[in-house]
Amino acid sequence: MRIGVASDHGGYRLKELIKRSLLEMGHDVVDFGCDNESSCDYPDFAATAAKAVSEGEVERGVLVCGTGIGMSMTANRIPGVRAALCNDGFSAEMTRRHNDANILCLGQRVIGDGLAVRILEIFMSTPFDGGRHQRRIDKMMALK
Repeated sequence: MRIGVASDHGGYRLKELIKRSLLEMGHDVVDFGCDNESSCDYPDFAATAAKAVSEGEVERGVLVCGTGIGMSMTANRIPGVRAALCNDGFSAEMTRRHNDANILCLGQRVIGDGLAVRILEIFMSTPFDGGRHQRRIDKMMALK
């Protein structure tokens, strides 16, 4: 898969680890920034990556900031995006199975590196269950 990644300064270090992990899993990675730990504004990077998911430039995205909250709130403003903030493997599995989430959001200051990589592995490998869940997603995505 082609995966877009982005972070602000508070998530830069973890984003770099996520990139390496995705490449090791065999995915192509597109980095939408930021490029260092200098202070920057998360909406700029979250919006760019989320638009790439929405427009089909990448199949999924991974966004990282200090908590993951700002990135998820920003990404979910973009039509077609279903971004989920996950701090555990169960949430990552269920958001793929039931919500067909297309962006994973993580908080560098909230979870450790090992857990972040495990959450990523679960998110990337879990399929969408479809069925009754598709009806619910259709209702959610129709909201304005």
